Amino acid sequence: MPLHKSAEKRLRQSARRNERNRARKKELKDLVKKMQKLIGSKAEKGEVEAAYRSAVQKLDRLGVKRYIHPNKASRKKSQLSRLLNRYTKAD
Repeated sequence: MPLHKSAEKRLRQSARRNERNRARKKELKDLVKKMQKLIGSKAEKGEVEAAYRSAVQKLDRLGVKRYIHPNKASRKKSQLSRLLNRYTKAD
């Protein structure tokens, strides 16, 4: 338990930030899983591409704002684009 008033405030701030960060990362994971699920269920090409675009947008945003490392964002985008390309060529 913090002893100083400033330490109590830092504890409150870090708890809020931690919750916000976890929510954003969870949202990103959900978008990636949604795209993978659409590919697994042989959904329409347009649906999969829309899911890809929304996942890439979220990756870009989180990478720029440093919620995740920018290199991780780039790596994930590359993985998703490879997955999308394989899916569209299979059709």
